[in-house]
Amino acid sequence: MFSLHPQLSADTHQVTDLTLCRVLMSKDANYPWFLLVPKRDGIREIYELEKSEQNQLLHESTLLSRALMDHFEGHKLNVATLGNMVPQLHIHHIVRFKEDLAWPKPVWGQVPAKAFSDDEAQQRIAAIAARLKA
Repeated sequence: MFSLHPQLSADTHQVTDLTLCRVLMSKDANYPWFLLVPKRDGIREIYELEKSEQNQLLHESTLLSRALMDHFEGHKLNVATLGNMVPQLHIHHIVRFKEDLAWPKPVWGQVPAKAFSDDEAQQRIAAIAARLKA
C-alpha cells in the first residue's frame, strides 16, 4: 500500500498517477515545480527500486521533463532528489528561467513561497496532466 509523506501532501497538489509514480505540483507559484514520487512505501533512494522500476522511473522523469519544457519553454530544467527533510523518495523537476527570482541559484530558501489562486493551480494541473496523457 502506498502512502504519501505528510509534508509532500501539505506542500503539493496531485496532478495524476503514472505507471510507477504519482505526479505532484508544488504549491509554490514562483516556479513551475513538479515532483515524481514512486508509489512504493519505504523507498528513500533510487537504487532501492527494482531494476525495472529504475528504468520506469527514468522513463517517467523524461516524460515529465519533456511535458514541462514543451509547456513552459524554460531555459533550464533542474531535476534533483534531495530528501534531507522528507525521506520518501521524490524527484523535483523545476523549470528555470533567466528571469526567475532565484536565477541562477537553487530555488530553495531564496524567496518566500507564493501561493497559487485556485484557478491558476487548476489550469496548470490540467495542462500538465493533458500533456502527460497525450
